[in-house]
Amino acid sequence: QLQLVESGGDLVQPGGSLRLSCVGSGFPFDNYVIGWFRQGPGKGREAVSIISSSGAGTNYANSVRGRFTISRDNAKNTVYLQMNNLEPEDTAVYYCAGKEGREDYGLSHNPNAYTYWGQGTQVTVSS
Repeated sequence: QLQLVESGGDLVQPGGSLRLSCVGSGFPFDNYVIGWFRQGPGKGREAVSIISSSGAGTNYANSVRGRFTISRDNAKNTVYLQMNNLEPEDTAVYYCAGKEGREDYGLSHNPNAYTYWGQGTQVTVSS
């Protein structure tokens, strides 16, 4: 059974940091592009950061570039999202999602392109 499980969400003060993890099982993890998406209160789901199956290719939403870093450890079937200098606007449910593919460029930010989704982890940035 294919599964993606997120963890690491929490309540943090503005300027703080969190590291989210996404663990995959039941599929060849190193053949999958993995993306982090988020959905804030009253907002649509948006891409935050995407990483290629090898880890060689990454991209970021303009709103998080320079503050967030995506990485993966295929030996552990895990993708990480290191989030620094968090802002209240980062408050959202964060989801990881996967799509089969070995491309390192042209990584899609379209949620509809992703086949498998985790249940989400809540990140709240507030003083």
